[in-house]
Amino acid sequence: MVTRQFPHPSEILELMQFKKPEFNAKKRRLEKALTIYDLRKIAKRRTPASAFDYTDGAAEGEISLARARRAFEDVEFHPSILRDASHIDTTTEILGGTSALPFGIAPTGFTRLMQTEGEIAGAGAAASARIPFTLSTLGTTSIEDVRATNPAGRNWFQLYVMKDRDISYGLVERAAQAGYDTLFFTVDTPVAGNRMRDTRHGFSIPPQLTAKTILDAIPRPWWWIDFLTTPPLEFASLSSTGGTVGELLDSAMDPTINFKDLEIIREMWPGKIAVKGVQNVEDSVTLAELGVDAVVLSNHGGRQLDRAPVPFQLLPSVRDAVGDDMELIVDTGIMNGADIVAAMALGADFTLIGRAYLYGLMAGGREGVDRTISILQSQIERTMKLLQVNTIGELTPEHVTQLSRFNRVEKPGQQVL
Repeated sequence: MVTRQFPHPSEILELMQFKKPEFNAKKRRLEKALTIYDLRKIAKRRTPASAFDYTDGAAEGEISLARARRAFEDVEFHPSILRDASHIDTTTEILGGTSALPFGIAPTGFTRLMQTEGEIAGAGAAASARIPFTLSTLGTTSIEDVRATNPAGRNWFQLYVMKDRDISYGLVERAAQAGYDTLFFTVDTPVAGNRMRDTRHGFSIPPQLTAKTILDAIPRPWWWIDFLTTPPLEFASLSSTGGTVGELLDSAMDPTINFKDLEIIREMWPGKIAVKGVQNVEDSVTLAELGVDAVVLSNHGGRQLDRAPVPFQLLPSVRDAVGDDMELIVDTGIMNGADIVAAMALGADFTLIGRAYLYGLMAGGREGVDRTISILQSQIERTMKLLQVNTIGELTPEHVTQLSRFNRVEKPGQQVL
């Protein structure tokens, strides 16, 4: 039999401790976000459909993006036991400098269309977290203003080689003069990918007021107020706008880009250079032989060639082929700190987040980007503790198995890289 008694009033009062209410609506909604997917849900509620889908979408059937995320989900970890994991160090060395976390912010185009603080929010959050920030050629904040926001931090610049080479050369010179330490030479955009969400929305730069966009704006007046009451969008490389994103990209990008362009840019650039958009082993080996500082394994977030290789799955083969001398950076599909831990274990030297950063930006501006970084940091640290490793350098391929839901079929006489 259970003995029952009347509770003492003091015991009831002890149980009835109410949490202090949070009256700041932005802080309240961000605190409730426990994952990047939570931030995505908030971002979708607060952002017009065309702008949200520009960020959230990918090319064609969006198969590459789905596969990239599934590849991270299909990871099996192998933890050690009985090892002291009370002190976790997440710092890592990349491209001649230190990052407090094993990820940086990837270059994103048209960022102030997502939320008016744009790159300033990203660069400020990166400075606070002591991680690198990458500005896109198609960014909506100037090279100099990003540098002013993050004067003591690591600023990287992502370069598209334009049809008008003088535009690209001028951007390289400006980034060097502003003290950017790394250049991302991007090679996967000879033309724009077929991003059908943008086409269906009629998404243009700048946004055009139509009956559809007006109806979409009614429940989100704050976005349009911000857009209409802040300085007009400015682009580092586009002298004119007006048209869909694909049309703008096609008018600027040059499908004749080649290794000679890489040679010219390397001669101009005084800092580290990484080639972004590499998607096979053979090209990685070629670039290693040419002596580039790093390769970024990336399919552009699935936004260019759909059904392209998944960078995370490509990583072990590339690491085996190029050895340890060349640094490897991985992006596309990262939505959890555990994804980053898995990539580092399988041979990556660093990772980049794009959509995850933009979801935070759309959810809450600078504070939302801070929340993105905080979520990923806590997930990284918890995963490392559960694996019972103390430093990023202790992660090895033995900690991870890549499970697969599909296998490549080798054709007769074909070497599968």
